[in-house]
Amino acid sequence: MLRNPLYAAAGAILLWASLATLGALTKNLPPFFVVGVSLCIGSLLALPRVREWKVPVKTLAVGLYGLFGYHFLLFFAFRHAPAMEANLINYLWPLLIVLLAPLIVPGTQLMRRHIIGGLLGFVGAGLIVSGGRLAFDATSGFGYGLAVAAAIVWSTYSLLTKRLPPFPTGAVGGFCLLSGLLALACHALFEPATQPTTGQWLSLIGLGVGPMGGAFFLWDRAMKGGDPRQIGALSYTTPMLSTLLLVASGQGQLTPLTGVAIGLILGGALLGTVDRRLLKSLSRRTV
Repeated sequence: MLRNPLYAAAGAILLWASLATLGALTKNLPPFFVVGVSLCIGSLLALPRVREWKVPVKTLAVGLYGLFGYHFLLFFAFRHAPAMEANLINYLWPLLIVLLAPLIVPGTQLMRRHIIGGLLGFVGAGLIVSGGRLAFDATSGFGYGLAVAAAIVWSTYSLLTKRLPPFPTGAVGGFCLLSGLLALACHALFEPATQPTTGQWLSLIGLGVGPMGGAFFLWDRAMKGGDPRQIGALSYTTPMLSTLLLVASGQGQLTPLTGVAIGLILGGALLGTVDRRLLKSLSRRTV
């Protein structure tokens, strides 16, 4: 068990970083099919705690709002807007967690360093996601709006877990299962039938155990027990780690721009997550 919420957040981020690498192995499969199967597999991680899946209707509604609503909006954003630009807009969610925390989580104050850290992280994430090449298309406004909506949904879901009556993390298994079934229903409605290969099924299992399953349980533990301002700043390391993993697997390459982006992300993460007293202590030592 990870008692420190930042460790749990880091675990979720590490698992999410593998999403691009594993997702590349299932890129020929319909997106809603991939999401649906992965979430259903992810729900099995909490099967030993199935009794914890019974939660109040309000809690269940928030869980479906987050897990299903986010993926539904994001995949339709990719259908109506260029993927690179839509994905960049989607990465507003860590910054929104930082900015919306005082509005949703009682007793949370927004410091200047949290805002600066979040902005640095967003710029760094933007450089990695776009490679410095963006071309926003006025005709894709609807798709961009869906991407903004997806970012709002994930950030508010993450923060609302701190406002709901206490519920066990095992209940996330129920959120995953129902969201997965809804995604499979969308697959049946909007996508052609598919027959995954053995290798693709193994990748789907990997997705369900990792970024589309286990990560959600760690994220729930992190958001309930941690400081959302710190976790939001730390979350911008996701695209950086994802890029490094793609490079390590031979599916990407590092460029000078990537180095600049990594520096911005790490600087923003440190500024937003390191304890204020430690920052003051370090500043005194350098004087």
